[in-house]
Amino acid sequence: MMASITGVPAPAGTARPAARQTVTKSPPSSGLRLPRVGTSVALTVAVLASSAPALLPRPAVTQALSTGVSMAIALAVAWSARWALRTHRHSRFRAQAWAAGVGTMIALGAVYSNVMWQNTLRLAMGSPTVDWRYAIDVVGGASCVALALWGIGLGALKLCNALGVARSIGLIVIVGVLSYAVAVPALWSAMSSSFAASNSALDETVTAPVAQTRSGSPNSLVPWRTLGREGRKFVSGGLDPRAARIYVGLDSAPTLEQRVNMAVADMERAEAFARDVVVVAIPTGSGWVDENAVTGAEHAFGGSVATVAVQYSNKPSWATFLFAEDDARRSADAVVDAIAARAATEATPPKIVVYGQSLGSVAGSDAYLTHRNTNPLICGAVWAGPPAGAVNTEGATVLANSSDPVVRWSAQLLWSAPSPVTTRHDAPTPMWLPLVSFVQTSIDLAAALDVDAGHGHRYGTDQGTSMPRCR
Repeated sequence: MMASITGVPAPAGTARPAARQTVTKSPPSSGLRLPRVGTSVALTVAVLASSAPALLPRPAVTQALSTGVSMAIALAVAWSARWALRTHRHSRFRAQAWAAGVGTMIALGAVYSNVMWQNTLRLAMGSPTVDWRYAIDVVGGASCVALALWGIGLGALKLCNALGVARSIGLIVIVGVLSYAVAVPALWSAMSSSFAASNSALDETVTAPVAQTRSGSPNSLVPWRTLGREGRKFVSGGLDPRAARIYVGLDSAPTLEQRVNMAVADMERAEAFARDVVVVAIPTGSGWVDENAVTGAEHAFGGSVATVAVQYSNKPSWATFLFAEDDARRSADAVVDAIAARAATEATPPKIVVYGQSLGSVAGSDAYLTHRNTNPLICGAVWAGPPAGAVNTEGATVLANSSDPVVRWSAQLLWSAPSPVTTRHDAPTPMWLPLVSFVQTSIDLAAALDVDAGHGHRYGTDQGTSMPRCR
């Protein structure tokens, strides 16, 4: 008798042909696990996008964070696509190897190209160049960031799987509600307190002025301690004692009307209306007025100029722009209106120029357009670094650096290239890419002030020297 191949005895008196045993050979394994083709492609695209030319030079830390976050997002997108399409099969080892190898070469080339672009920008802006160590820092830092975020994501996914769909959704809702109702207000309150304390803190290196033409001086109607951090810097600067500098801080009076009246009264005390020109400077959110602009104006008008500013916020411009833009507009309108009305009572009234940088230009442009047609003394305006699409530039002189992310950033940057008509070329400008340019410009906003005057969101004395000579 013959036993079958399965080990079951064959019936007596029968014979079975021997069965063929088919052996399926598995592909040789090298012991090396490579990422799927889709994962390699996603990571390569992420490195290419994050290494695209930017407007401003970046520290290695910033570039590493940008690239690492982009890589983590790419990993999440690749995983989500596989889950949605239910494609869990691995590609052939050869295809994976080709995708990983080619992707690595392309990514390294993108990093090298980014270093070259960084040095091009740095040479144009007079900054020190970087070398191969910059690339190593970027690659190492980006890898650590991507792995850390991917690990956090896996941990969150495992937690959601353990809790189940219903409990996971409930947990997300609870965290969201608590964040909105408790965490965000508490954080904003803490930030507001910090901004107020910083505004009131006295800097011992800044001394009170003694000239009668300055607010905060012994005979001034505005006490030195109430001017705020930026106001004290403003009135203590300058080299021409003939030029008047009037500033009213947020702590100088409790209401906008009182602050405006105090500014006009202190201008009268300092004989500011006897000057040829009065510059109404609309501060940024923190109360800052660019010293370069004021110095330029005092040089242009030979000292026969008075610059006046009224603080409307002690928070940074981004916070004021998002949550208190109306306060800036109301303040600018009230100040321009009151000073123009008072100037008109002079036998020989001064001409009035409105100036604003960044958020100051947003608030000042509305006031300028509202009052210039009703009061002929308002003869010109200068806007420096106006946010894209937020300022009406009609009849005004506009100073906008091509490397300034503030003048380029807007939602339209997602799908259309910015207009170069109102910008002046100060450094190489990157080519516009859909979505990528928006992301890169958004990152550059954080470093817009970390450059010298004439680049980024920094402007020079030409803010003042370009003010119109009104007749």
